[in-house]
Amino acid sequence: MTHLKSHHLGFTWSYPVPFMASKGIERAGFRLQKVFPEYVWNTVYLEDNPFTFPEVQTLLEGITVGGHRIEDQQQVLNQSNSLNRLLTLVKQQTFALDKSTFCQLHSLVAFEEALEWGIFRTGTVKIAGTEYQPPPAEQLDRIFTEGIEYLKAMDNPLERGIALFLFGSLNQFFFDGNKRTARLMMNGVLLSHGIDAINVPAKQKLEFNQTMIAFYDTQNADGMFKFMINLLKESELQ
Repeated sequence: MTHLKSHHLGFTWSYPVPFMASKGIERAGFRLQKVFPEYVWNTVYLEDNPFTFPEVQTLLEGITVGGHRIEDQQQVLNQSNSLNRLLTLVKQQTFALDKSTFCQLHSLVAFEEALEWGIFRTGTVKIAGTEYQPPPAEQLDRIFTEGIEYLKAMDNPLERGIALFLFGSLNQFFFDGNKRTARLMMNGVLLSHGIDAINVPAKQKLEFNQTMIAFYDTQNADGMFKFMINLLKESELQ
């Protein structure tokens, strides 16, 4: 289905998004829990965090790892805490496409990292590598409300989830941690419909960054839809 650019989301795509059959919320959550340390490491690696995978595993087991900045350790713990919260929300069937859930997850993702956490930004932000300028802070509530209503009306949960991730990334609702929080929201949608979470591997960091910059530059999301759907298809083979 082709979406025309509008004030609802601010970007277009015509990439064909398949309907993925639900394999059950419990199974989807279990499969994410199995790769929990890997998901956390992949996520912080995309943020240029120097923790190695074994170090992330060690830290998640409650053992302090020396030789790192407190900020980098906090980022790992934040990602673990926010992912745990997402899994709890999905398991309890209280995950929702609303500002409260979005801000709740951000409060854990960006704890002591962003200028503010758990609330929409009150100032301007820039995105490195692109001339695209996110909307001013005073427009964020309106943009979010209209965008979420549009997303809720989509009948394909995979399409809704990926579009939600791109919506959050494009508008930069927070001072920092936007892509991380938006990915959690995307995966909340997928898990709630019994679809595997999408995990962006560290080895595909360059491709992810390049495709995101192209999305910011053009507001055409075909490349990101293709990238995310391919990741999901690969994970289902594992």
